[in-house]
Amino acid sequence: MVEFLAIVIRLVFQLLWWAILIKVILSWLPMAGIRIDPYNPVVQMLNSITDPILEPLRRYTTVGMIDLSPIVALIGLRLIENILVGLLLGV
Repeated sequence: MVEFLAIVIRLVFQLLWWAILIKVILSWLPMAGIRIDPYNPVVQMLNSITDPILEPLRRYTTVGMIDLSPIVALIGLRLIENILVGLLLGV
């Protein structure tokens, strides 16, 4: 049962990690001349998943025009995932 819970935690954190990475890539597309429709259901779903994580970090991780919140979030997610799984499995 503990192993199953560890797998679920890893899966959830992996999904969050990839959602943030995809959002970062999508944010670069307008600079390449590719328009992203903000009302697209996929984009809205991605924003609803990632914004609760990224928005609080933006206040503290924006340097001029550079938003470092995705980097901090990705590192933080990996760290929290490893701590939780380590506590569960006793590693």
